[in-house]
Amino acid sequence: MKPGTNCVTGTLLVLALCASLTGQTRVSDRPDDGAGTSPTTNLSSPTGTRSIIKPHDDSYVIGSGDVLAINVWNEPSLTRSSLVRPDGKISLPLVGEVQAAGQTPLLLEQNIAVKLRSYITEPQVTVMVQEINSQKYNILGRIAKPGSYLLSATTTVLDAIAQAGGFQDFAKQKDVYILRQNPGGGESRISFNYKDVIKGKHPEQNIKLEPRDTIVVP
Repeated sequence: MKPGTNCVTGTLLVLALCASLTGQTRVSDRPDDGAGTSPTTNLSSPTGTRSIIKPHDDSYVIGSGDVLAINVWNEPSLTRSSLVRPDGKISLPLVGEVQAAGQTPLLLEQNIAVKLRSYITEPQVTVMVQEINSQKYNILGRIAKPGSYLLSATTTVLDAIAQAGGFQDFAKQKDVYILRQNPGGGESRISFNYKDVIKGKHPEQNIKLEPRDTIVVP
């Protein structure tokens, strides 16, 4: 064997060993699958799930006749559907009578939770409106189907007339009016000229109805 052969062989062995050690170092430097979990993955955890739940809509006001779904977490005996009575109250085990009418679902949740704290540690209460029966308007007079109708958030006078089947013969379509109860008591009378509105005149008369409005068709 030539004298330089051992040197070359040794050099090659050293280079191969260095390459092997470098590869091992890079593998060991990679983050562990568990340690490298991204924030997006963390959203699947209970905490992440709770953080993306939107709060309840606090705009609807509960009224008599509404049906509420009341859920108390981990307390099946307290979870039930409850009809809001004419006096505006509901009855629940442990807490008894609770005023529901005039409150939003979010406020009612808080009130029930406060009453339950004497019996349950940190009660988690959810209130949802299953049936809306309190939001109604009336339409009377020379209309095809007079009576009370459920009110949506977008119901206008024209919508109400259409839902009631339109006018009877000899109805005074120019003299329709809406009776609206004032917060301080009494009623306001709001004129509605059907003939003008359907021609595009005075569109401001086609108002959105409010609960307990009464449309009168002479």
